[in-house]
Amino acid sequence: RKVRVVGGRGGEGGCSFYSEPRKIFGGPSGGNGGDGGHIILKADQQMKSLSSVLPFYQGFHGEKGGSKNCYGANGAYVYIKVPLGTVVKEDGKVVADLSQHGEEYVAAYGGAGGKGNRFFLSNENRAPALFTPGEPGQERVLHLELKTTAHAGLVGFPNAGKSSLLRAISRAKPAVAAYPFTTLNPHVGVVHYQDYEQVAVADIPGLIKGAHQNRGLGMAFLRHIERCHFLLYVVDLSVSQPWIQLQDLKYELEQYKKGLSERPCVVIGNKIDLAQSRINLPLLKEQIDIRVIALSALTGDNLEELLLHLRELYDAYVKTEQSQGQSPVKW
Repeated sequence: RKVRVVGGRGGEGGCSFYSEPRKIFGGPSGGNGGDGGHIILKADQQMKSLSSVLPFYQGFHGEKGGSKNCYGANGAYVYIKVPLGTVVKEDGKVVADLSQHGEEYVAAYGGAGGKGNRFFLSNENRAPALFTPGEPGQERVLHLELKTTAHAGLVGFPNAGKSSLLRAISRAKPAVAAYPFTTLNPHVGVVHYQDYEQVAVADIPGLIKGAHQNRGLGMAFLRHIERCHFLLYVVDLSVSQPWIQLQDLKYELEQYKKGLSERPCVVIGNKIDLAQSRINLPLLKEQIDIRVIALSALTGDNLEELLLHLRELYDAYVKTEQSQGQSPVKW
């Protein structure tokens, strides 16, 4: 989302002179104007997308200073609620990363209020008629970018069955079709457990060789994997030498960001319902030393093992975060 934000203008100072019976020359009594309202971005875990963010926001203006030394009221703040994981950029540079619930960033400051004529009272000038206008609010053009914040990321080549798997384990309904790049945007499905814990799983758009050089959907999906705390590599068992898929996936992640491929992970061998897959499964287990869970997203075979292991990965993540004194991401 591209957003133009303009802070509220400060109110102008008041210009008045105090006068009452038996005190006709009471002197200047114009108060200062109120400050303009700020525009503030606020992370809210109830928000799930940037679709509600408008292209333009104007802050509330401060009120004019009154007589009898009354200050004008400050303009109210405008809060823009954004989802967790929102990155704020200005001129291509990251200026804020809102990843915690309640975190705030002042997108545009309101202008200062003007000075009333009471401010300019001095021994040399006992009846100043001078007052100043309020300052204009700050104006900025910001780019908001949402990096999906999910516990687990489904990583795999196009047509490996990531979307089908997400449909099978959650209520998410990503598109499923027999052609590559069916998924163009990340979908997040939430897996519910009996103790009311919820694990968010993101279906990341399909990766191809050279994705770290921005081929295919490239950076558009790699950015989302940064936020996932553990990875589920989805491999198509029906192709020849499926372990090469895993090597290519890890290589792309490592080229994009060092250490990304070393996060806690599990390999999901999909399409076990096909005859060729059952032949390739023992060969895959020989080639790699990571746990392999063979299942079929189409028929639902062995989904229970995946759900149990997913909970184990989630519990390990929560324990690690708490031991470091940090609060784990909850859905």
